[in-house]
Amino acid sequence: MGMESWRSKFISLRCFIFLILSFIATHCFLFVQTQALAQVDECSALLQFKESFAINKSASPDPLAYPKVSFWTREGDGNQSNCCSWDGVECDKDSDHVVGLDLRSSCLYGSINSSNTLFRLVHLQRLDLSDNHFNFSQIPSRFGDDLSSLTYLNLSNSLFSGQIPSEISKLSKLSTLDLSFNDQKVDDRIPLKLTNANMRSLVQNLTTIKQLHLSWVDIYSTVPDILVNASSLTSLQLGGCGLNGEFPIGIFHLPNLEVIDVRHNSNLTGYFPNFNRSNALKYLNVAHTNFSGQLPTSLGNLHFLIVFVISSCNFHPNVPSSIGNLTQLSYLDMSSFASDNEISGQIPSWLMKLTQLTTLSLDGNNLQGPIPRSLFQLKNLEYLSLFGNNLSGLVEFDQFSKLKKLKGLDLSNNMLSVEIRNDLSATLPKLQTLALGFCNLTEFPKFLKNQSELTMLDLSDNYIHGPIPKWVSNATRDTLSELYLKNNLLTGFDQYPGVLPWTNLIFLGLGSNMLQGPLPVPPQSIRFYDVQNNEYTGEISPLFCNFNNLQALQLSNNNLSGMLPQCLGNSSVLEILALHNNFFNGYIPPICPSKTSLRIVDFSYNQLQGKIPRGVMNCTRLKVLNFANNQMSDFFPSWLGALPELRILILRSNGFHGVIGKPATKHEFPNLRIIDLSNNGFSGMLPSNYLEIWNSMKYVDENRRTYFEVNSDEVGGKYFSSDYAMTISGKGVELKYQKTPYLLTLIDLSSNRFEGEIPEGPVGKLRGLVLLNLSNNSLTGHIPSSLGDLAALESLDLSQNQLSGRIPSNLAQLTFLAYFNASHNHLSGPIPLGKQFDTFQEDSYEGNSDLCGKSLPKKCEDSESSTRPPPSIVGEDEDSVFQIALDWYVVVPGVVSGLIVGVIVGNIWTTKKHEWFVETFSRRRKPRGTRARRGCRT
Repeated sequence: MGMESWRSKFISLRCFIFLILSFIATHCFLFVQTQALAQVDECSALLQFKESFAINKSASPDPLAYPKVSFWTREGDGNQSNCCSWDGVECDKDSDHVVGLDLRSSCLYGSINSSNTLFRLVHLQRLDLSDNHFNFSQIPSRFGDDLSSLTYLNLSNSLFSGQIPSEISKLSKLSTLDLSFNDQKVDDRIPLKLTNANMRSLVQNLTTIKQLHLSWVDIYSTVPDILVNASSLTSLQLGGCGLNGEFPIGIFHLPNLEVIDVRHNSNLTGYFPNFNRSNALKYLNVAHTNFSGQLPTSLGNLHFLIVFVISSCNFHPNVPSSIGNLTQLSYLDMSSFASDNEISGQIPSWLMKLTQLTTLSLDGNNLQGPIPRSLFQLKNLEYLSLFGNNLSGLVEFDQFSKLKKLKGLDLSNNMLSVEIRNDLSATLPKLQTLALGFCNLTEFPKFLKNQSELTMLDLSDNYIHGPIPKWVSNATRDTLSELYLKNNLLTGFDQYPGVLPWTNLIFLGLGSNMLQGPLPVPPQSIRFYDVQNNEYTGEISPLFCNFNNLQALQLSNNNLSGMLPQCLGNSSVLEILALHNNFFNGYIPPICPSKTSLRIVDFSYNQLQGKIPRGVMNCTRLKVLNFANNQMSDFFPSWLGALPELRILILRSNGFHGVIGKPATKHEFPNLRIIDLSNNGFSGMLPSNYLEIWNSMKYVDENRRTYFEVNSDEVGGKYFSSDYAMTISGKGVELKYQKTPYLLTLIDLSSNRFEGEIPEGPVGKLRGLVLLNLSNNSLTGHIPSSLGDLAALESLDLSQNQLSGRIPSNLAQLTFLAYFNASHNHLSGPIPLGKQFDTFQEDSYEGNSDLCGKSLPKKCEDSESSTRPPPSIVGEDEDSVFQIALDWYVVVPGVVSGLIVGVIVGNIWTTKKHEWFVETFSRRRKPRGTRARRGCRT
């Protein structure tokens, strides 16, 4: 082959290579250009994302929060941006695509919808938007449709609401999914929830999941058993989800699982397996569940365990000493409130082996004997709580100086006598919380002068007398947020401050003392203000209208007077307004001028006049309305029936009058269980149309709560719950509940001008009624036999009417009937025999000359002799199996025939026959219950 030919081929090859290189260069250029354009588009999307939100520091409660997006700005010429260098943005090193976005605690406020430019970041692998405020918007389905590369998704603590979209289950690459703590309820917004079907499909698609955190998402389903196959799972957090059924025991054996948190699922059952030594668990929390059975000795094999919480469960009370082998344990909570795992005996000696303990809580058990000196060998203890046991003996408080790291101590509600030396202050550690309630103290501990870090102080239920020393506030002026001094013998302040000195005070409990003078004015930070049961005088200062954070104002049982400030009910966050038993006069100020959070309004036992303000219609969350014993005058406020949550309505002893007409709809008063209209001027027929639609009175509520209480919304990471004290008038007696039983259902229409017959049908359907009082009216006709269907009835008063005919014999089957009065009517024939009716004396029937019976002077002739009722049907019907038997605290002295009275200060339920009824009580003192919106809730 000639040289020309070789040269020609060589030139052709060079041309070919040139063309290839040109092609590659062109495509590389185009690729780079495309990548650059893609990056510009992603940077633009981020800037638009930033602009869709406001920056609000209160949107992220984390004290370290800061607005990361504030530092995002364009750089370079034109649209060029270097967003990979922005705070919180992570890019792939090769492609420069945005693959990570960390905007946790970034003070973002606003809603996310499906048009948000966030969903243009299709290469995202890690996304953290936790601890922001997304204004209760729903989670868009585009998270699952457009961000399919996500391996990490954290939307916790960010105030999303509504149904979790099913599209989330498409994110099959997720190793972490955290949607927890989106549970704050405001107005009618629905907290974040997940249906049963979606829970199962979600779990079965997450084949590589390591961290599944759904705490406080409303799930209300069983725990999917397919989680037993999630071999990669390291952390499972499902606290407060409303879970039910049995917890799959196989989950405890997952090889990599380190965290199990299913606390606050009261309907979740389960038990602990036998643990082997290879188990990796570090955190185990089943508090406030229905876990039961024997605590296995093999718990001692969990050598990696750091946190162990079994408070308020139903484990057998025998706690294995092998727990003493858990040498890594730092946090141990075996508190017991209304549960079966109550630890008895002395404080266990094996506790002293747990030298790494920083937190020890044994609240609410049956521990007895003294506090052992060996307890002070736990040198790492920071928080020690022994509240609510039967510990006794003398406590030399200087022993606690050995615990150099101690920050919190609670010895309240035992039988201890705490001895505190006056020279103790120099040796004690700086405490943050201190509770010495019911510890036989007679004076304020002098060491408080140097406790400059206290945030909570509780000296309730002692014998501390005289004024509150000025030095109590000197050290804690800037730190104290909770102060509880109730049930002492305090008379005032050493130097009346006018305005309380604690600048950050949130909770103030001074109830049940002998405090005098004008009401002390709290700081702007106040949320809970309780000074009831004292001797305060004067008027309510208009300054109380300026407390924008005030949630509870409890001033009942004082000697306060004057007119109420017109702005008193204006606050949008006020939930409890209790002014019972004072000397207030004038007209009731406007309440709820706009939509508010009010739950309890109690102005009873004052001298108020006029009408119920129509603004009450705006109180859509109102549960209790009590205007008893005032000088008010109005027609029946039927418009109250539109309040969806109203449970207790008391208008007793006023000047209300007129005929009670028909309800506007069939849905009036949907949750009403207590109504007292007695001692007014109502006339006409009994309101049978209302009796027909009071559906909540037609059944015995299966809710296991013992007492009716109101739980507040969380504001600033704190919440409280409050019991409701209530007084009911009966025939010659006054029934006073320190706590209103949850199942108490009553109708009191006595001492009015009602006439006509007692409606047979409507009354007989109110199967949940506990008390029915129709006395002192002008009722005629027969006593309806349908009253015998009211299986829960404990008190029936039909006296002082014009009723005729016989007393129905089936009333004798009412086995809980403790009080019956049919005196001063026109009744005739024999009185029923058997069961409760054998206990009723003559005064239950006096004024009925034609009645006869064993307990009456007039005996029945053979032809009309008293007959025993048919066999009792109580217990055969599903609505009749609930035994209520309320204990009453009788205030007015005197003996009332047939009335079974339990004089029990706390109004404790009769429990021998009602073990099923015992509920999981709220921990500790009710007004003080706290939980952090952001953080650990045990």
